[in-house]
Parts: sequence; structure tokens; C-alpha cells
Amino acid sequence: MTLVLTLVLAIGVFAPLGQAAPAAPTPGDKTPAGTPTRLAPPSAIGENPADKTLAKADGGRRLASEQPLPEPLSPQVPGLPPKQQPQAKALGLGAAAEKPCNVSDFTSRTGSDLVQQIKSSDYWCIDSLFKIGRGDAANAFRESQMVTVAYAARDAANSYRGNDSGSISELMYYLQAGYFVQFYNEDVVGSYGDSLRTASRAALDAFYANPRSRDITPDNAGPLFGATTLIDSTQDAAHYLPVFKRLLTDYDSASWNKAGMAWAVNPVFFALSRGPDQAGYRAAVNADPGVMDALYAFANRNRDLLGTGLGTMVFNAATELGRFMQYPEFLPKLRPSVRDLLAQSSQSGPSMYERGALAWSVLHRDKDNCAYYGACDDPAKFKAANLAVNHTCSPSIKIIAQALDSTQLGTACTSLTNQDAYFHSVAKDSGPVKDDNNSTIEVVVFHTDFDYKVLAALIYDIRTDNGGMYLEGNPAQVGNQPRFLCYENKWASSFEIWNLNHEYTHYLDGRFNVYGDYDAGQVLPIDWWVEGFAEFVSYSYRKVVNDGAIAVASQHTYKLSELFDTVYATSSQDRVYRWGYLAVRYMLEQHRSDMDAVLAKYRAGDWTGARTILKTTIGTRYDADFDSWLTKCAAGACAADTPGEPQLPECAGGDIRKLDANCVRSNIAATTGNYAHFYVWVPQGTKQLKVSTKGGTGNGDLYYNPGSWAYTNSYVTRSAGPDNSETLTVSNPPAGYVFFSLYAQQGFGGVSVTSEF
Repeated sequence: MTLVLTLVLAIGVFAPLGQAAPAAPTPGDKTPAGTPTRLAPPSAIGENPADKTLAKADGGRRLASEQPLPEPLSPQVPGLPPKQQPQAKALGLGAAAEKPCNVSDFTSRTGSDLVQQIKSSDYWCIDSLFKIGRGDAANAFRESQMVTVAYAARDAANSYRGNDSGSISELMYYLQAGYFVQFYNEDVVGSYGDSLRTASRAALDAFYANPRSRDITPDNAGPLFGATTLIDSTQDAAHYLPVFKRLLTDYDSASWNKAGMAWAVNPVFFALSRGPDQAGYRAAVNADPGVMDALYAFANRNRDLLGTGLGTMVFNAATELGRFMQYPEFLPKLRPSVRDLLAQSSQSGPSMYERGALAWSVLHRDKDNCAYYGACDDPAKFKAANLAVNHTCSPSIKIIAQALDSTQLGTACTSLTNQDAYFHSVAKDSGPVKDDNNSTIEVVVFHTDFDYKVLAALIYDIRTDNGGMYLEGNPAQVGNQPRFLCYENKWASSFEIWNLNHEYTHYLDGRFNVYGDYDAGQVLPIDWWVEGFAEFVSYSYRKVVNDGAIAVASQHTYKLSELFDTVYATSSQDRVYRWGYLAVRYMLEQHRSDMDAVLAKYRAGDWTGARTILKTTIGTRYDADFDSWLTKCAAGACAADTPGEPQLPECAGGDIRKLDANCVRSNIAATTGNYAHFYVWVPQGTKQLKVSTKGGTGNGDLYYNPGSWAYTNSYVTRSAGPDNSETLTVSNPPAGYVFFSLYAQQGFGGVSVTSEF
């Protein structure tokens, strides 16, 4: 349902969120309070800039809960590929390939040798250190190393000439990496104290005191961006309120944008968003409240950016202004500014995101005065203005969407309705659990992840720091309406709804496998099953390889008995989703009877009984076998599209129409009413020829003709199901060329065609 500048890779037709560092789209979960931001380099541009911050891909079987304001978003220029976005230009990186570092070059050096190594490394190299292993983390980023680098950055700042000639960007990015790694590995890196705080302030103070830091030039963009981002990493927002005011006030869209410097001011919003979690921040704003004036002036002055790739900065400014409404003492000062910005915006069009963020703040922080702002009815008005598509897939499934057309609705409906049978074949349930009246599901699809973050937060009052959310409500209450919220994946090459099948599994799992509502199932740890099963069904139903899970399997990070203890609040995204998938798949494949016993307890709401089976009856009994299974999984056993199904190689040759023995042609597409044609040479004496299709979007029917191209009016046999899962088996086929065609009843894409004989 969750990279925040989370880097998520879309896999398959309706891919679940693979990884945050995670949220989202980006390839994006909620950043823990105080997490140092990694404003990612160009590889992640256009994703949500808290990218490497480990968040959850979805919210599980959630009840509605208070939603914090969305994190700031990164500006981008629509239509440009990621590495041509403004941040890449500002950093001077262009489209250079990533160059991982030799970690020992850093862990084996100290003092001036370490500083020189950093200065001689490129930005991509240092970027790879964000993923440094725990065994190397202390040698690279212990406090004494960081202090050395911080004072080197101070020296570079004192002699700063308005460009990166002194490698100040590399030094500051190394510091960002250290803060990031230490946050997640404090037990091995050690704590950071006053000596590093003093050294980091010395570096940043020197940079901003240097008049060249105010240059409006492309050369200054990268270093200024790095310095402002580092403020957020140090969690020192209170000290740098004057810098934030300066940057917000100095920004001039015409000159700064021409110099590629918009990215340099945007980190201000990230630092402000995390300020409330830092000691002394509230008192500092009380002493110097001018930052609120600067935010209002920025949003008011730059309204011409709305509707452009940089319009997210206006949204960010409005969001951060609204965040200050959590402090009652600031409300008298804020009310006129917030009301003025609301008066200039509407529930649709380019200004609706700004209004959505501000209206949320009003309704959560100053609701008794919502009439003063004209925002009392905004949730209903936003829903009416933006969720106008209503489509019934079946008596049990309804789609409400922001922008889906008839073809896309048909594709989504087919995927959902066909999943029912697959789910029940895996779950082996005997019907709904007791007291569950959730007989229908409402699927709400937003147009983009940005729409989801802003509009879903206001309309449905949920957390949107994730990749989607299932709101179960109380299934025992008559008239309860469960729904899940998701969004179109605009990073995919073809139509795709992010987490569609994962979220639908939550609905089915809650109805047929887990008694009661979400809170009922949280009495004892159950998240390993809730998310692991949703991942397992989503991947296996779509016949998509879970590459992310296979990758972590090779690391042997957890024992099976440890995974039974997984809970959202204390677990990384990898543990919740990828390791959850591995644990569930292992139990279903290798110990089905044990899993059936656990499910019987889950279905009855006997959480203690289920826990006893997992932690006492099973206990550590399967840990060694699970470890061996992980080795096989990483070696290829889990690379089958579905458990137990071998993966065939791509057919050779450049003619995509040519099939051969035991191979596959991937990513086949055709528009409605057209064909994808294939031919195959059959050797003399072949007993059986099987051609099958699967995956992708739309609906293609498979036709066979032994003598010439196959058409709907010229064929011997066909397979015409409701989707792309078609198979034709020909016994004793004639020797020589035979022909198959995939006819597009509904335009299809991403289909795999396999031939076996």
C-alpha cells in the first residue's frame, strides 16, 4: 500500500511497490521522525525526495487514522528523462553512469588521506556509500571520520569560489551519507555528539557566510543544493532559520530557474518539514517567526509556477506554512496568510494541490474556524471535482477513478475479477470469516502518486506516506464500506495501477483469512503474513518474478523464526515486504499443513493460538531448512514466474515473430483489432507442440493455423479466454512451418508468448 525519496521499481503489469528507501514512485514508507534526508542524485529525480529513507510500501489492512501533512516533493520538468532534470544539470552530472566506490578506499583512510580520497571521487561513487554494509559502516562514518570531513568542508567553504573546484559538493555529500547510514546503524557506527554538531555547523556557517554562496549561476547550484540538504541531514533546522528565510526571499523564478537553481532552494522545505521533531525548534520559531512570512511570500510571489514542473515548490511552501498551524500560538499570525492563499486557489486545476494541503491543515489544526477560511466542505468538494469516474466491474467490485478511460477500466476490472479464483486456490478457505459483512469493495484510483498524496489525504483523511492503502473499517458493522486507495503508475511504459493486486489481496485476506478489523489482528505480530501474503499472491497471480525478494534471499539476513515477529513499527521495508514474501512462500510450499493450522486460528481470531503454533510448535524447527531454501531461491529456484514453474530463455534472433523449441518472446503488443503473428519450424516426428501466452494488459486470443498465417476467419483451433492466459496444444503437428496469431480483442501489451516441443 509503500521509496520517500523512495526508489521503487515497477515490475509487471500491476506491480506492488518493491522498495522504498523507499515510497514510491517513487521507486519510495513513512520516513521515521528525524531521519536524515538523502536528496538523491539524478537516478532518482522525479521521485519523492526523501528517497533513501526506508518506508513501508503500503498501509496493510488499515483503519483510517490521523494523517500528517505530506512530505515535500521535488520539482521536475515534465517530459524530460530523469537524468536531464534540473538537479542533474545543477550538479553537472549529465547522464553519467553510476560508478560504485571501492569501499576500502574510504574505510582504510583517515585524516587528510580520507579527505583527499573523497575529493578525488565523483558524486556517483559517494552515492553508492549510502548502501554501505554494516561491517564497513563504522570505519567509514564513525564520528571522528565525520568530524575530519566536516572541518575539511569548512576549509573548502572558506575558500569557496562559487563552483565545485574545491570539491565542496563531494565533501558535503559524504557527510550526508554518514548521517544517513548512522541513523539506521547506530549500534555499529556509534552515536554522534557535540563534536560533530560543532564541526558540521562550522562547515555550513562558513559556506553561507561566503558571499559566493549567493551567486545566481549554474556553478553555484550544486554546492548550494548540497549545503542546504546537509542542514536537513544534521537535524539542525532551528539554527538555520535565518538561512531558510534568506533562500526563500532570494529566490527569483526568472533568474534562478535560468541558472538551474530551483533545486537549491527546495531542500529548505524538507528541513522545515522535519523541524517539529527536533529539540528547540518550536522555541526558535517563536523567537524568530519570520520564516512563516517568508513561506507565505514565496507561495504568493511564485503562483505563476503552478501548473509547471516547478509548481511543486509552491505546494511545498504552502504545506510548510500549514504545518506551523499545529502550534496554537502561531494561529493568529497564520490565519490571514492561509486564508489569502486559499482564496487564490480552487478544488480543481493547477492550484488544487496547494489548496488541498492548506485545507487539510485547517481541518486538522483550526477546524472550529474552518468557515473563516472557506474550507469546511473541501473534502466533499474535492471528491466531487476530482473523482468523477464511477464504474461497476461486478456486483462486488466498483472503481472510482480520477482519470481512467474505458480501456483502462476494463483492464483493471479483468485483473481484479480474475484474481478471485486464484486467491481461493491458494488460501483454500471455506468462505468468509465469521461476522464479516464486507461483500463489496470500492477501488479508488488517483491519476498520479502526487494526486494520491494530496487528494487522498484530504478526501479520505488517511496517511499517504505510502504506495496505497486498504481501509477495512469494521467488517462486522452492517453497511460498512471497505475500500482501497491506489494510483496510476506514471513511471511504467504502459498502463499500470500501482499495487492494484496487492491491495485487493488485503481485502480478500481480511474477508476470508483474518478475523475482525485491522486492530483486532494487531494483538500479536501478524504483519509477516498480512504483507507477505499480499506480495505472494500479487506476484504469483500476475506470474511476475519477485526479483527484489530473490536479491535479499541471498543475504540470509533473517531466520524464519525471527520473521514471525515482524511488525510495521520496528521493521524495515525489506523485512515487511520482501522477507514477508519469502516466509509466506516457504511456509505455503514447504509446510502447508502447518500454515493451514495457523490460518485456522487467524480465521477464528485466535491470535494466541496462532502465535503458539508459530513460536512454540514450529519455533526454530525450520530455521536451518529455511536457510537452505533461501540459498536455492537465490540460485534460481524462486525465479520461476510461479512456484515450481521453470523459466524459459528468450527465443533467439531478431525476428520477434519467430518462435522455437522451449523459448519465450516477451513484451508482445498489438492494438485492438490487430494481430501479433508468429511462426515456428516443427521438426519431423514432433509429438506435441504447445504455445501459450500470459501476462501483460488487455485481452489477446490465440489462434493456430498449420498452413498459413492465422486469422479470426482462418484457423484450425483457438484459445479465447477473458485475458491473456491462453494455451494451444497441438498433437502430432505437421513437419515444417506452422503459424500462430494473438488477436487483440482488446489492445494488449507486455504479453509473453512461449513455445514448447
